[in-house]
Amino acid sequence: MNKIILTADGSNTLYNETIGEHYHSTHGALQESLHVFIDAGLKAAAAKFGDQELSVLEVGFGTGLNFILTLDYAVKEKLRVNYISLEVFPLTKEEFQSTGYDKYVAPEIWQALAASYPECINRELELLPNQSLKVVHTSLQEFKPLERYNLLYYDAFSVRHQPEMWTEEVIGHAASLLIPGGIFVTYAITGHLKRALKSFGFSIEKLPGAPGKREMLRATKL
Repeated sequence: MNKIILTADGSNTLYNETIGEHYHSTHGALQESLHVFIDAGLKAAAAKFGDQELSVLEVGFGTGLNFILTLDYAVKEKLRVNYISLEVFPLTKEEFQSTGYDKYVAPEIWQALAASYPECINRELELLPNQSLKVVHTSLQEFKPLERYNLLYYDAFSVRHQPEMWTEEVIGHAASLLIPGGIFVTYAITGHLKRALKSFGFSIEKLPGAPGKREMLRATKL
């Protein structure tokens, strides 16, 4: 059972005892997800791809917070989103319900996901009109889809606790899953990561990080 941990902004995260790390920053789970994935990722992709359906790939579904906030924003802004998330350690229904994230989104958003979890694991579901979700119980290394994506949320555990997720080979595989012009966004920024993405044909942006981190990375596939 993952432990519930209260973070500095008043939102909860969970502690994964198998990996030995929290799913979100203890400086603020909600703040981090909004800053890194919604503000720096989703909003940039929405502005770039306009009226197209946004195809989002997330590496690390975790507590579902990034998806919940994505769905909430998409409904408000009338965006069409097809969301695929990879997760090696899916939460139980009870763990998911325990996060308390219902208070950060509109009731219909929470209800749509709560009613569909864990049925959405390995099965694509339309949670709301033009809003679909599929959580794939697999690793990024084993994920070999035919389609390519507009936006990639890279929310793997840190290199300290999950170094295999930050190798050049794995980053290259992730990079190959984006369309030209696609956006890769992550909370992390290292010289190794920047060099790897540049070598795979990405332009790199260093952005201010979420609370507790000086910088984060956004990259665009050329």
